[in-house]
Amino acid sequence: MFSLDSRLQQDALVVGDFPLCRLLLMNDANYPWFILVPRREAVSELFQLDIADQQSLWQETTRLAEILKDAFSADKMNVATLGNVVSQLHMHIIVRRREDAAWPAPVWGRHPARAYSEEEIAAIRERLRLVLTADFQFVEA
Repeated sequence: MFSLDSRLQQDALVVGDFPLCRLLLMNDANYPWFILVPRREAVSELFQLDIADQQSLWQETTRLAEILKDAFSADKMNVATLGNVVSQLHMHIIVRRREDAAWPAPVWGRHPARAYSEEEIAAIRERLRLVLTADFQFVEA
């Protein structure tokens, strides 16, 4: 049975589900920073997914990155899977702008996280409602 790593639960907000992945929003208002987590048990590496799930993960990742690039006026999209701290397989999709707090450096460890306000979360959820398609199911906050 799928369960979200406790560190991801602590650091991120659940937005909803694509067919394969749970979509999270990192609770760091310095950057529009999203995470996709395949809803599969005990998977820490891409190659542990079967071929169909690997293809689904890549399709969901690229589609989400394209949507976020337009919706958040990105100068660059950062897409990565690391897993050195949280071993559960997860894909970071981070909207980068030239004026963001860490540009052009990586976002990790540059600045303390700034938690979103309830109003900011509502605005992001509303922006996503306008651009995510019918195969995405929002989880109500």
